[in-house]
Amino acid sequence: MKYKRILLKLSGEALMGDRQYGIDPQRLAEYAADIATITKLGVEVAIVIGGGNIFRGVAGASNGMDRVQGDHMGMLATVINGLALQSALEDAGIPTRLQSAVHINQVAEPFIRRKAMRHLEKGRVVIFGGGTGNPYFTTDSAAVLRAIEIEADVILKGTRVDGIYNTDPEKDTTAVKFDHITFDDVLRKGLKVMDTTAFTLSQENELPIIVFDMNKKGNLLKVVLGEKIGTKVNL
Repeated sequence: MKYKRILLKLSGEALMGDRQYGIDPQRLAEYAADIATITKLGVEVAIVIGGGNIFRGVAGASNGMDRVQGDHMGMLATVINGLALQSALEDAGIPTRLQSAVHINQVAEPFIRRKAMRHLEKGRVVIFGGGTGNPYFTTDSAAVLRAIEIEADVILKGTRVDGIYNTDPEKDTTAVKFDHITFDDVLRKGLKVMDTTAFTLSQENELPIIVFDMNKKGNLLKVVLGEKIGTKVNL
């Protein structure tokens, strides 16, 4: 394995599949199967998942809702997605723990760093819900923060696009893909990989990011095996 311990970042929208909102059980099962494949090979997997398929705090704020209230609703949405992914993983035979930065003791453990690392060492997948537990921070920031805390080797950002391009490939057919790019080049070119807070935190801690297409079966395995899939961002 190229990477022993990974932090997989998934967007909430990724769980929608072809739906307009909510969770697509088929997409959930596909993700669970891919994650199960790498855990059975000994890769330690932690996951941060967004909540945009249910509620996005920024969107609520733009429509007049209090931003803090909206962000708290978004945090709860990530816990709902975490519960769904936990169920799918356990259906695939993978022991899983859901930890939440927002205390909901009836459904999730509180986030405790040492406990999370012990779960990983025992071969359990750990899902981090509730973002950072604070408003105004995205799940991208939560992903980088948790990755640093658990001493992950890499952040794998699973998207519906197969890497980082100079322009939006879904809108521009002439978009050029980068196989590898530095943190400085991303900032200089103004490319959107993560929000600025998350990206800067990753850069300062020299934590590489790989952006790849999670919707293509087998890509996750290829990434952890070290194949050149997607775009790698590092120093």
